[in-house]
Amino acid sequence: MNRVFMVFFSELLKEARSGKTFPEEVVKMIFSNISSIYQFHAQFFLPELQKRVENWDSNPRIGDIIQKVAPFLKMYSEYVKNFDKAVELITTWSEKSLPFQELISSIQRREISANLTLQHHMLEPVQRIPRYELLLKDYIRKLPPEAPDREDAQKALEMIFIAAKHSNAAIAEMERLQNLWEVYHRLGLEDDIVDPSNELIKEGPVQKISFRHNNTTEKYLFLFNNLLLYCVPKVIQVGAEFQVRSRIDVEGMKVRELNDAEFPYAFLVSGKQRTLEFQTRSQEEVTAWIKAFQSAIDKKERRSETFKMAIQGPEAETQEFSHSQSEELGKRAPQWVRDKLVTMCMRCKEPFNAITRRRHHCRACGYVVCGRCSEYKAGLQYDKSGPKRVCVECYFFLTGHSLPDERHGKHKGILEKESAEISGQSLMCSFLQLLDKNGKGSMRGWFVIPRDDPLVLYIYAAPQDVKAHTSIPLLGYQVKEMLQSDPRHIFQLVQSKQVYTLVAETEELKQRWVKAIVHSARGEEEEDSFDELE
Repeated sequence: MNRVFMVFFSELLKEARSGKTFPEEVVKMIFSNISSIYQFHAQFFLPELQKRVENWDSNPRIGDIIQKVAPFLKMYSEYVKNFDKAVELITTWSEKSLPFQELISSIQRREISANLTLQHHMLEPVQRIPRYELLLKDYIRKLPPEAPDREDAQKALEMIFIAAKHSNAAIAEMERLQNLWEVYHRLGLEDDIVDPSNELIKEGPVQKISFRHNNTTEKYLFLFNNLLLYCVPKVIQVGAEFQVRSRIDVEGMKVRELNDAEFPYAFLVSGKQRTLEFQTRSQEEVTAWIKAFQSAIDKKERRSETFKMAIQGPEAETQEFSHSQSEELGKRAPQWVRDKLVTMCMRCKEPFNAITRRRHHCRACGYVVCGRCSEYKAGLQYDKSGPKRVCVECYFFLTGHSLPDERHGKHKGILEKESAEISGQSLMCSFLQLLDKNGKGSMRGWFVIPRDDPLVLYIYAAPQDVKAHTSIPLLGYQVKEMLQSDPRHIFQLVQSKQVYTLVAETEELKQRWVKAIVHSARGEEEEDSFDELE
C-alpha cells in the first residue's frame, strides 16, 4: 500500500495538478479513498501496535486495539467497490493521454515497483482484511488458555469477521480480476482481454485433432464467460507463455462429445469463427470440459434471451427457434469431415486419387469434395477475410443461383444412400472386415443396416462416403458362426452358393451383428434400436 500511495498516487496527482496533461479528478477517482486508508494505518493503527509491542512484557495484549480499529476497516469496501471503475479509467486515460501512459510506465520500471503493474499494486489493499483475519486466528490459536488477551482477541476476531463479511462480495470480485490479470500476462495480450466483465471459467491443455492429417497436437484453452482463446504453448517462454491462434465467441457456440474409436475422450466445439475437435486424457476430463462449455453457453443464452425479451417483446423467442439448420450455412465455421473418412467426392461421388482428383474442404459445409466440385468462391459471414472455396451446392445456396439442369430431378440409385445420413438412423453400423474366398485377403469397410431399409446391408469404403460400393439383400440369408478354434471373431452370411465371410473387432460386436442380421434376414423389425459403433 505504501508503493501505491507514495509513488503512483503522489506522482500522478503532482502531474495532474500541473494542469497540462490530465485532470486531477481522474487520479482521485482511480485511487478512491486510498489516502484515508493510508492515513488511518500510518497515523493511528500502526503506531498503536508498535507502542504495544514495545511494552509487551508489561501489557501482552492487542485484542483491545483491534476492537477499536475494527469499525474503520469498512473503509476498504469503498475502495474495493471502486476497483472496476479504476481499471477502466486507467485503460481509457492510457489511450487518451500519452503523459499519463508514460508516467505509469516509468514508475513500473523502477526498482520500488518490483516489475509489477499499477493494477497489481492496487490489489494490495484488497488483501488486508483477509490477512488480518488469518493472523488474528493464528494468534488466538497459539494463546494459552489463561492468557489475559484471549477474551479481547476473540471479540476482536468477531468484529473483523463482520468487517470482512461486509466486503466479501467485493473481495471475490477482486480475486476474479486478479485471475484475469494473471492470464493477461501469460498471454501477452492487449488490454481488451482484461475487461471487468470477463470471467475465467476453465483453462487447461488439450490435444487438437487434425481434420486433414488425422493426428493430434498439443494446444491450450482459456474459456471465459464470453469467449474461448485457442492457444499454442510457446517453445521459448520470453514474456508470454502462450500464443493466441483463435478467439471464438461463446455466443452461438455449440459443444458435444464425439463418439470416435480412433480418438477416445474427444469433444467438438463449434463456434461462429471456427469449429475444432479436441481430445483429452480421460472421460473425467472430457466431461469437465463439456460441463464448463455448456455452463458458459447457457449463461450467455439466458442473458441474450433476457435482452431480446426486453427489447423486442415475447415474439422474439418464437422467431429465434424458427430458424432452420440450413440458415446457419456460412454464418458459423463448419465441422470439417476428416479426409480418411471418405474415399469419394461427397458431391459428385467420383473416387479420389492422388493425381487427378485430390481432396478439398468446402469452407461452408465442411464436406470433402474434389476440385471440380469446389471451383467456386463465396463470401462467408464467419470469415471476413474475403471469398473462400466452397462446394457447388453451397455456392448455389449462398449466392441464390439455381442449380444446373443436370442436378435437378436426379434420383438416387440403390447404392446412393449417404453413409453419414443413414448411419445416424441405422439399426446397426460399424467397421467390419470382408474376407475373400480364400480367407486370406480382406477389405475393411463401413457396414450399415438402415432403419428405413432394414432388408439391405450396405458396405461403404469409409463412414462419410456418399455412395456404397456394395449392397447385400439380407432376406433369405442364414448366419453361420465359425469354429471356436479360430481366434478371429468370424461369421458368415450364406445363401445357396453365395457366401460372405466377415470379421468383427470384438466378440461382443460380432454377436450384435449376428442378432441384427438374423432379424433382418427373417424380415423382422427389432423393437430396440442398435447403437452405433465406430
